[in-house]
Amino acid sequence: MTAATPMRISPLGRVEGDLDLKLEITDGVVSDAWTEASMFRGFEIILKGKDPQAGLIVTPRICGICGGSHLYKACYALDTAWETHVPRNATLIRNIAQCCETLQSIPRWFYALFAIDLTNKNYADLPEYEEVVRRFAPFVGTSYEKGVTLSGKPVEVYAIFGGQWPHSSFMIPGGVMCAPTLADVTRSVAILDYWKREWLENTWLGCSIERWMENRTWNDILEWADENDSQRNSDCGLFLRFAQAAGLDQYGQGCGSFLATGTYFQPELYETPTIDGRNAALINRAGVYDGSDFHDFDHLNVRESTAHSFFRGDTFLHPWEGRTEPVDPQDGQKQGKYSWAKSPRYEVPGKGAIPLEAGPLARQVIAGRPGAADHQDHDPLFLDAIQTKGPSVLVRVMARMHEACKYYKLAQKWLSEIDLHEKFYTKPTEPESGRGFGSTEAARGSLSDWIVLENGKIENYQVVTPTAWNIGPQDGNAVHGPMEQAFIGAPVKDPSDPVEMGHVARSYDSCLVCTVHAYDGKTGRELSRFRIGEGS
Repeated sequence: MTAATPMRISPLGRVEGDLDLKLEITDGVVSDAWTEASMFRGFEIILKGKDPQAGLIVTPRICGICGGSHLYKACYALDTAWETHVPRNATLIRNIAQCCETLQSIPRWFYALFAIDLTNKNYADLPEYEEVVRRFAPFVGTSYEKGVTLSGKPVEVYAIFGGQWPHSSFMIPGGVMCAPTLADVTRSVAILDYWKREWLENTWLGCSIERWMENRTWNDILEWADENDSQRNSDCGLFLRFAQAAGLDQYGQGCGSFLATGTYFQPELYETPTIDGRNAALINRAGVYDGSDFHDFDHLNVRESTAHSFFRGDTFLHPWEGRTEPVDPQDGQKQGKYSWAKSPRYEVPGKGAIPLEAGPLARQVIAGRPGAADHQDHDPLFLDAIQTKGPSVLVRVMARMHEACKYYKLAQKWLSEIDLHEKFYTKPTEPESGRGFGSTEAARGSLSDWIVLENGKIENYQVVTPTAWNIGPQDGNAVHGPMEQAFIGAPVKDPSDPVEMGHVARSYDSCLVCTVHAYDGKTGRELSRFRIGEGS
């Protein structure tokens, strides 16, 4: 058997910080992988002892592009801890803001982070390569420029209600700090309609969103791409053909088990937010799919392992009991630790603690679960995709793009339901002690806060991000995290330019620009210095 050749890519990308990747390559295929989150943040330490509402200000600063998602879940964590009342209008506006932040992320991520890797010289011999370069080349590509420019339109709607984006703090326990006018609502409707018409339908789909939403199986998508010239020549049609020619449907499977904590509430079902009442009130459902069976999501089954993380000890704790006690990485490496990310796991009844992939593919798999209530999303498309085609880089990307149509329709529906004559805020009481849980589906996946209050102060605050679910290291049982598993089995055509590793990482939405250095693991000689992807 051929001996494995080590490779190190550092940094591969910024995924809630800088990500290093250590690989072993055997016969041109990744045979083992370790993801190393190389930056310590410490937000949970900052929040200890602070005023209960500090999380509304501090946690949105964790991320510059999904700060609204951090605000959303931090607010609901306090709503449940304080047992507030949230008026119907406030729930609608929270939903709209959260939705619009995700809508801006979809084209920005595709053009500015993912698709430009398709212009890599390794694909120069594939059909339609020149057309891919013409459209997707960074900054000068015709679709790149349009997609990135128009991606900003949805967060204009966020700013109308939130006062600014990013880093708004307009969501507060008991409601929202805004009083929109009819002109605000009308302008928001028009902005989203323009975004839908100019990018989503005319550029990405080449058809109406209604036609796209008729697709119910993976085979439907493939047939859709050849249905007529408009759809065939759309960015989506071009991407589907080119991605398959490049083999993006053949690797990047991951762990095959999925988590969605759900997002968006039916207003009349969540006027008094509670942890126990959360699942039933959700529009986009919560759940776990373990590869064969569905399970109701219960936050009490979440654990975080620190066995291979730069934190003290080998702990396996629920976030309410979680500890954030960093150790010196040099000392940690002597104990087998290799990442600043913890390893979230979920206790599946009868199957033990397992890693779960978070993100658009995960929530679309959960959307396929039977038994949705009338107000809840049911969409079998990507459950069919993973059961017939299997998860892959391509399927993961298409799940994210699919959400543009769904979230646009939801935002427009909620805008039509705002009652400008009703209130937007109910002043809460502020108990000295309590426990809260708040969660949402950020663009990258399930994002959650657990808060413990004692004597009017924060006693413990733990944030579990989708990045942690996806790029966390091995747990105490030496089980790889989801992204580590997704790298394993991926081909590396050119060791001096391992663009395939960029595809896998970016399919999970690792963000911002990265400079990559590849080294021969035996000699330490630098093989090449190059960029995988670009960022805005």
